[in-house]
Amino acid sequence: MDLGVHHANFSYPGWETNLTERLVATAQAAEAGGAELFTVMDHWFQMENMGGPPEPMLEAYTTLAHIAALTERIRLSALVTGGTYRHPGLLAKTVTTLDRLSGGRAMLGIGAGWYEREHLGLGVPFPSTAERFERLEESLQICLQMWSTDDGVYDGKHFRLAETIGVPPPLAHPHPPIMIGGAGEQKTLRFVALYAQWCNIFGVSPEVMRHKLDVLRRHCDDAGTDYDAIRKTMITSEDPLADADGFVALMSDYADLGISLVTLMPHGNDPVVWTERVCAEVLPRLQELG
Repeated sequence: MDLGVHHANFSYPGWETNLTERLVATAQAAEAGGAELFTVMDHWFQMENMGGPPEPMLEAYTTLAHIAALTERIRLSALVTGGTYRHPGLLAKTVTTLDRLSGGRAMLGIGAGWYEREHLGLGVPFPSTAERFERLEESLQICLQMWSTDDGVYDGKHFRLAETIGVPPPLAHPHPPIMIGGAGEQKTLRFVALYAQWCNIFGVSPEVMRHKLDVLRRHCDDAGTDYDAIRKTMITSEDPLADADGFVALMSDYADLGISLVTLMPHGNDPVVWTERVCAEVLPRLQELG
């Protein structure tokens, strides 16, 4: 099992003066320690459960581009982009640019979007849940078309593109991997089966994960796509440093289900030290699983 580090919190002590340095140092520690993936949230306001809008939040793709210039190997992604945040043609161009500038390390992490307050706060339309999922599916189709040899028209219910031109193309072949975040059984996991190469599901319990993966498998069977070709990943709020033995035992249960990467969020007041310790003390044990 591999490791992803999710830098979701910028409110560490002294952030007013060292936010950028600590962010970069965390990404570099993750890369040096052998983590595969470094992610940031794609939000404009910090989430309510982490202090809400009064707390600092950076725009995701500017942040990832900065990190790309200061790292060499680690994969980079938003976890995850809301489908309402950017016009899908521009989103494809943005991720392609990140992929080019990072040497082929970008991934498109995407979901339907949910945080109404930031939309209302910054004047961005926030459609109904049903429409957000319609827009998500069209966004996935548009990105895949822009990453193909088809540069013609895309004519959807919500979006119409006269020319789906994307030059230069991404370095990743055939395109940056698409990771869909979430575990909704009717739409989200069906979209994974239809369009994605990765999924990311919150780790409630191995029992819940088993059920969600069974649902994904059924969607793949219905769509005629290869369940085994989809990389199954998870995110959890657990702190492995609190009980490393218990954490590794829990991850072993997930690995047995086919989960091949776990994304963790730094705990405590120093994300750099936390990341260094997790990579040194826990990651080697995770890599023995599966």
